[in-house]
Amino acid sequence: MRYRTLGRTGIKVSPYALGAMMFGTIGNPDHDDSIRIIHKALDAGINFVDTADMYSRGESEEIVGKALKGRRDSVVLATKLNRPMGDDPNQQGNSRRWIMTAVDNSLRRLGTDHIDLYQIHRPDPATDIEETLSALSDLIRSGKVRAIGSSTMPASDIVEAQWVSERRGLERFRTEQPTYSILNRGIENEVLPVAQRYGMGTLVWSPLAQGMLTGRIRKGQQTDLRRAAYFKHLSDERRLDAVEQIIAVAEQAGLKMTHLAMAFAITHPGVTSAIIGPRTMEQLDDLLAGADLRLGDDVLDRLDAIVPPGTDVGALDMAYRPPAVQQASLLRRPEAERTAA
Repeated sequence: MRYRTLGRTGIKVSPYALGAMMFGTIGNPDHDDSIRIIHKALDAGINFVDTADMYSRGESEEIVGKALKGRRDSVVLATKLNRPMGDDPNQQGNSRRWIMTAVDNSLRRLGTDHIDLYQIHRPDPATDIEETLSALSDLIRSGKVRAIGSSTMPASDIVEAQWVSERRGLERFRTEQPTYSILNRGIENEVLPVAQRYGMGTLVWSPLAQGMLTGRIRKGQQTDLRRAAYFKHLSDERRLDAVEQIIAVAEQAGLKMTHLAMAFAITHPGVTSAIIGPRTMEQLDDLLAGADLRLGDDVLDRLDAIVPPGTDVGALDMAYRPPAVQQASLLRRPEAERTAA
């Protein structure tokens, strides 16, 4: 396994990061099996593990903590906060109040005294970014956290956070975690260039497009993916049409779809690591088998022709959408003010 530097942190990480979302109730409820999968990934040279407090309501962090006993020092451990962790409205978000509680809860579940990369899972428009960065800076100074990062932040928010850190003498976000795949290349326009400009590492999620780039979702065919019944973007005709064209590229190049998708995700110079999220040992074995694949310009050119650089095919149901495009009051003037005369 080759290693890359995580932005300008000096931390060396594997191009594949092991995502732990599928360990626990929502994915693989067998703790022992999940631990075996984690150990297999570590044995293969993956040294970057990414989880979150919300994954199976803390169960994923507990599984990861058990798996890393005796191996903690050789692993770059990342987790996230922001999503609801209870019915209390203050058990979520990016406020200082919640950050200070959430980090201690994660440390306890993970069975460690420090987190290498602590990330805000989503932006929080209700909280001043200075409030968030101030709290995270205190965690770094206390030794509980080594570096901090963001996830799914628009480019403008990334820039604002960097400016606030500089003006206020606060620790700055060292990483960004956006979605990225052959089907979703929108971050190539601004997010990746901005992250590169500020020396941020980037670990991208869903390089397999929630399963659409595994070959298990085909146009006009039934799929065995359970999530297909819940997410509309998995049946989006535009995405399905693109997948059929990508399958043809893979077949002509003699490549498995999963290997093609992963190799694409780590080819961009702005991407540090791509997160894999296996639920079973078979899925992990398949992804590891393609770790040494290098895509040539001919294949990349064909993929560019299907999904041009900087474009998305459809939108992900789970993608972050800022208030500016969700709240009607921010999209429409009052009726009386909608005329030009």
